[in-house]
Amino acid sequence: MLDLKLIRETPEIFKTSLARKGSYERQVDELTHLSKERTALIQEAEILKAERNKANLAIQTAKQKGTGGDGIISKMKLVSQKVTDLDKLVGDIDVKIHNLIATIPNPPDESTPDGIPPTGNQVVREWGVTPKFAFVPKDHIELMETRRLASFKRAVKISGAGFALFENEGARLVRALINFMLDLHVSKHGYSEVWPPALVNRASMTGTGQLPKLEDDMYQLKDDGLFLIPTAEVPVTNIYRDEVLTEEELPIKRAAYTPCFRREAGSYGKDTRGLSRVHQFDKVELVKLVHPDRSLEELELLVREAQKVLELLEIPHRVVLLCAKDLSFAAAKCYDIEAYAPGMQRWLEVSSSSAFFDFQARRMNIKFKPKDGTKPRLVHTLNSSGVALARTIICLIENHQRPDGSIQIPEALKPYFSGRETI
Repeated sequence: MLDLKLIRETPEIFKTSLARKGSYERQVDELTHLSKERTALIQEAEILKAERNKANLAIQTAKQKGTGGDGIISKMKLVSQKVTDLDKLVGDIDVKIHNLIATIPNPPDESTPDGIPPTGNQVVREWGVTPKFAFVPKDHIELMETRRLASFKRAVKISGAGFALFENEGARLVRALINFMLDLHVSKHGYSEVWPPALVNRASMTGTGQLPKLEDDMYQLKDDGLFLIPTAEVPVTNIYRDEVLTEEELPIKRAAYTPCFRREAGSYGKDTRGLSRVHQFDKVELVKLVHPDRSLEELELLVREAQKVLELLEIPHRVVLLCAKDLSFAAAKCYDIEAYAPGMQRWLEVSSSSAFFDFQARRMNIKFKPKDGTKPRLVHTLNSSGVALARTIICLIENHQRPDGSIQIPEALKPYFSGRETI
């Protein structure tokens, strides 16, 4: 959520900045209009309240003198009713402002390039070499079904299109990747592990910015007012909602494994084969709460930590700085990591690392007490996929396939397969 005071004081600056993401001029104009109307109503109510207070003193004086004061009382009843009406109008405007400001996205950071995706996105670095096979590489669907690592047909029977059923060594691969990533981020990168709920309330989804913008893409339990999480970012960041931390506690670094659920509304027919776009997938998420002065520096570290997963899995990948019009609703700056899938002959997004500045913290009211004793400030929040499993499994299997259809296990994963060489 944005700072209403700043929008009111510098509306044109916000319009210009938000225009890099899309057209939000109408919302900013409406917000400034409502804010001015609210101020005028409050000022009118304050004048009437001051008049009422003077009248109350006059009534007391009149009663003491025995001269009555019925006329003043009658007039003040009308004033009190007017104050009540004004207070109600202010309350109605507060609701409108709250609902409107929740639909306005976070402006892009100055270091986010302008442009329209995909051409506006910038590849900032690459790692590894795309493999050259002495045979025609298979895609992950053929490899997994031939080796009985997954059954996509049975998943359709159980749940419908857009789901996967991992079996045998495929199921073990999922478990191995989760444990490998958590072990890496906790032991090497300094994160503390958390296992949060997979169902969250509306306040949590609104706090991180999924609602109201992305409600159609979420799975809801309407009878309970709960949502299946699209990412562990939601419950993990909300751990600290309505809390005041100390500066000494920052940065807070949390790593969590969860299943993730997304309806992918409007994406039917797009890359829906196999694991490339599924409604349920597993992910290890990295969340940071940091001092505002370190936000962008922590983002760069976050990307490197997600990259390390792919480096150890020996998967060629590249880091892409997203342009303004490709940013999510809440992000001010974002890097995607795309891994190469030789069987599909495509780059697939497997991680997204974002800095939100104080946008989420303002919605969730997460603050910290500075060491210098000044008033509490909003923290800055960041998160990253560290990484998402479904597409990572695609790239791992397709990059490490052998002529006989077996899969070479990367060195970093061998301890999770009892030292075995292949699947």
